[in-house]
Amino acid sequence: MLHKVVIGAVSAKAAQLLMNEGGLPAPDVEKHLKALVQSALSKLDVVSRDEFEIQREVLMRTRQRLEALEQQVAALENRQSKD
Repeated sequence: MLHKVVIGAVSAKAAQLLMNEGGLPAPDVEKHLKALVQSALSKLDVVSRDEFEIQREVLMRTRQRLEALEQQVAALENRQSKD
């Protein structure tokens, strides 16, 4: 969704600038600029903020689980060394 907002804003502003300077038809220019910006963004490895936050939460839970497992292993090793 963010990509659509960025694409729309950039292409509309560029079309407005071109229309003022060169007298080009704005709808045609805007359509081509949207396609150009969308193509450029699709080549980048970007994610939405929502996707980023979801992955961040998954990573935090995984890190917490790993730390808990490390503590369990340490406790088991201590118990084994005492026997």
